[in-house]
Amino acid sequence: MWAYTNADEVELFLNGTSLGTKRKPELVSHVMWRVAYLPGTLRGVARKSGRVWATAEVKTAGTPARVVLTPDRPRIRGDGEDLSFVTVTVEDRTRVEVPTAEPLIRFRISGPARIVGVDNGDQISHTSFQAHQVRLFNGKALVIIRAGRRQGTVTLTAEADGLIPSAVPIQLR
Repeated sequence: MWAYTNADEVELFLNGTSLGTKRKPELVSHVMWRVAYLPGTLRGVARKSGRVWATAEVKTAGTPARVVLTPDRPRIRGDGEDLSFVTVTVEDRTRVEVPTAEPLIRFRISGPARIVGVDNGDQISHTSFQAHQVRLFNGKALVIIRAGRRQGTVTLTAEADGLIPSAVPIQLR
């Protein structure tokens, strides 16, 4: 397990039990632990001059349950050119992101905008960038929406077999 930090030291916890504190050497960007896999929560506590500087945690994901759409911003200009970049992920029933999920996600859009691109970062994928569907890669994909030339509300909907669908509104001003 690597923890990248600009703090002096990091303490790592696995399911609430400390796995020790590591001091970060000068001119090095991370500290490392060898950790046997156990499901649960890994939590890092970074300290600078003895005070908590930052914390971060990751949790073991369960079975995929729902599609999640996260636009980069809630409003775009209705000028025919502005774009909204919508991140697509999948969460389990406790709302933990599932990084291994790779379902095929299908998109629909309503309102004064159109889908102009989809991508998942997989360099060997043959999916057209102009498709209205994409398979998640390492649990993520991106949909790009181009605004129309009028104001209103755009709704992007995403569905996948066996998962709760998601819909997100984006305002055109």
